[in-house]
Amino acid sequence: MDQKKLSFWLKAVMISIGICGLIVYFGILPAIGSFLTDGDPQFSAWYWPWMVFIWLTGIPCYTVLILGWKIVTNIGNDRSFSAENARLLQFSAWLIAGDILFFFLGNAVLFLLNMNHPAMMLLSLLICAIGMAASIAAACLSHLVRKAADLQEQSDFTV
Repeated sequence: MDQKKLSFWLKAVMISIGICGLIVYFGILPAIGSFLTDGDPQFSAWYWPWMVFIWLTGIPCYTVLILGWKIVTNIGNDRSFSAENARLLQFSAWLIAGDILFFFLGNAVLFLLNMNHPAMMLLSLLICAIGMAASIAAACLSHLVRKAADLQEQSDFTV
């Protein structure tokens, strides 16, 4: 598979992820929230604070998708191992880590305001662990891409 085809398929995957995210953020999660508030009136006061909180967590996710699009475009232009891709991956790692921190602290605040269930707090720890793994993976990829870019630059100078 050449760089152009790889770039095309990666962009298709990113578009699919973006669409799935919109379905989850604006379809599934509001429906679950509505179902929970209909079942127990105690939860009705929790609906909008939770929805705003969840939607705010989506902003960094879509920012990472935009950065990923730039990386994939660079891959299509045969600049896979570049300082720019390393920088974009590093920024993505920081965005993911910041989003996870925001998600955890938001859950804790909602818990302290008695607007969160202990089971949701435990589930949020699992989500945070997955997010931190993604952040660490992006940071590692950034490091490896930076090293590969340096090696490629040295190789270009030797020829």
